[in-house]
Amino acid sequence: MALTLTDLVEVDLGKLATSVADWKKTVDGLKTSAENARKGMQAKSDTAQWAGVNATVTREFIAKTAKEISDLHTEANSIYQVLDDGHTELVALQKQVKQAVEGDAANLGVRVEDLGDGNVRCFFPHIRGDTDERTQEQLNAKQELENRIKRILSHAAEIDSTVARALAKSHGNDAHNVGHSKYESLNDAEVERALELARKGDEMSDAELRELNRLLQFNSSEKDGEFATEFYQGLGGPEKALEFYAAMSIDGTDSEATKTRLNAVQDLQKVMGYTLANATDPDHKHHLPASWNAEFRRLGTQEIGWQPGQMNKPYGYQVLGGLLRYGNYDARFLTPIAEHVTQLHKEDPYRFLSNKPAGSPDIYGFNPSGKLGTGNDPLNSVLEALGHSPEAAEKFFTQPPTAYNEDGTAKKDGELGFGSYLDVFTDEDFEWTIDTNDTNVLADEDKTKKALAFGPEALGHALEAATTGRPYDSDDTGDAIRHTEARANLVRQIVDKFGEHPELIRRNENGDIDDATGPLYGMRGSLGDITAEYMGDFQRAMYEEGSSSDMFPTFGTAANLDPGHVQQFLGEVGQDPDAYAAITSAQQAYTADVVHRVINADGVSGASLDGRVRDAVAPGAAMAGIMSDSRADAIYKYHTAMDTEFNESAAEKQKWVDRILGMGVDTVGQRVPIAGTVIGWASEDIQESIMTSIQQDTTTEAEAEAGSEYSSGRSQAIRSAEDAVSRALVNNQEIDWKTADDLKRAARTAAGISHSDGAQWNSESDAN
Repeated sequence: MALTLTDLVEVDLGKLATSVADWKKTVDGLKTSAENARKGMQAKSDTAQWAGVNATVTREFIAKTAKEISDLHTEANSIYQVLDDGHTELVALQKQVKQAVEGDAANLGVRVEDLGDGNVRCFFPHIRGDTDERTQEQLNAKQELENRIKRILSHAAEIDSTVARALAKSHGNDAHNVGHSKYESLNDAEVERALELARKGDEMSDAELRELNRLLQFNSSEKDGEFATEFYQGLGGPEKALEFYAAMSIDGTDSEATKTRLNAVQDLQKVMGYTLANATDPDHKHHLPASWNAEFRRLGTQEIGWQPGQMNKPYGYQVLGGLLRYGNYDARFLTPIAEHVTQLHKEDPYRFLSNKPAGSPDIYGFNPSGKLGTGNDPLNSVLEALGHSPEAAEKFFTQPPTAYNEDGTAKKDGELGFGSYLDVFTDEDFEWTIDTNDTNVLADEDKTKKALAFGPEALGHALEAATTGRPYDSDDTGDAIRHTEARANLVRQIVDKFGEHPELIRRNENGDIDDATGPLYGMRGSLGDITAEYMGDFQRAMYEEGSSSDMFPTFGTAANLDPGHVQQFLGEVGQDPDAYAAITSAQQAYTADVVHRVINADGVSGASLDGRVRDAVAPGAAMAGIMSDSRADAIYKYHTAMDTEFNESAAEKQKWVDRILGMGVDTVGQRVPIAGTVIGWASEDIQESIMTSIQQDTTTEAEAEAGSEYSSGRSQAIRSAEDAVSRALVNNQEIDWKTADDLKRAARTAAGISHSDGAQWNSESDAN
């Protein structure tokens, strides 16, 4: 039976602490007894001159007695170590669950109901007179709390069952014989159980597979890497690890697999990936040797089989790719693999697709998650891996490439014929594959386009991680990370590449417009996130602000973007609803912060404020103009999106408001924490303003046909600029109402003019 919330909250762990202390005394006493037996009677027995019966019976009895005392010490020490670690873990988990139930739930106004069997329900109790209406933020916080409590209970249950199993194995079933399984820590027992389950392979029951997943989930992130390393070593080496995962992924995605089995295998993919990332980090105290990396590369082009007489065998990279999709991998492990796979793909894009199954469900394969392909093409997998591994991604895109042989060894003095992987992927002749098992995909144009965009979308994720220093799907409340020279230079290269060749990311669904369509439009969402991250750099470029500007600060090293390329880049990227929303959210937050600092700066007189406010709102308004025109292009010119898609994308971009404001809180340290900083002064207000702007930034079909760059987006840009001034004046008692009106007027005028500028720039670039 699973642990309940009541069990964990109310259990008296003080009794367990007393038991741990008693066992410690027992261990110390038995250690002394064992040493005395070994140095005393055993030593004397070994040197004595025995004769007759004593030479056999007595000597054997003494040796057996000394061994039993030593075994008693071993057993007692195993019991003590397991109990001690278990007690420490349970105390920490009990503290966490009490904080969640008694602290966090109370702060949210939420009650927690114990449903038993490890389940709980969090809910807002009805209060008389209350409408019971909750914001999405409140509902999200409630759900996060409920999920967190369930995870804590699941972890506690895993500890409890592991301790119980280890104690039973330490003692054994023979009352007359001691010294069975030996454990130096609870970790030893957890690894033993995980491997015991893994050795069953696809014969594991659903319950056993869930147990294995829990063991990996709760131990895969240990800072010293001990569990992760011992688990992978226990599987028997790189090839055996691949064989195990291959068998499990196919078992879970087979057409006859149940939904329960598929869900469990999807979880296994994640936790095995996280565990491998931990085990392959050379900076951890415990880690796999570098030979594993070399062996994985060697196996990458070799067939992997796990059944006798197996005919259709996958290549090592196809299997490994499924694991690499999850986890933040060290660059020394991942970057060489990513380089090798990319070079193999460039040489022959279809070398890994010759053995893919046909006619199976799209979920079938070594990527049970089903996200961005079935895992047949390892290029998609390693790009997605880079998207979760910022350090590896940065080195992959910014350092000189290394040439690799077929077997994954570095090619001495090898010539690659290209200078960077950004150049490789953006070459018009680079061929992306369709990573799906569907036999009818080529006959279905929509399916083909969707599958062909998997690789470019993963490429966008990799570039996003490389330029921001964060996994592309990292926690929205994560720290803002200052831009390094390497990252900023990469952003400039990206903007130059697509600003000069916007057709690479253009999406034309009409087919009757003579505009080239590129294969990389699937990465525009990530390009929008990169733009949002570097908003200061983009705003500088709008009116060619100097590199020494203090009005539009960058967050770290400046990217020094080319203004012409920026305008072309934004015009294409802004046609994607997600990119449009990210850029609009970041732009309004950044402009609000600039206006706030301008108006509330020390030593600035009212007479000089008008001009500074105009300057502060102009770049953001120009960007808004480009976004308005790009949105109209997407809807009416290329028919790639609808108004509803642009509106719906706005709800998910709150992170950019908090992140941009967080960048402005303190630009001194290497990392600026978002959580806990004073950004609440405007966050919710700005987000509401953004939602209004996006929902009303529309152009009628008649306006679009007339080539008008004006839309209600211009009115929204004007309103947004005025709102920024009003927000900045809230706590300023030194500016009188007349000056305040002047400042609002200046903001409105500048925003209107600049929005028209931006829309016109974009329209003119469309015509060229």
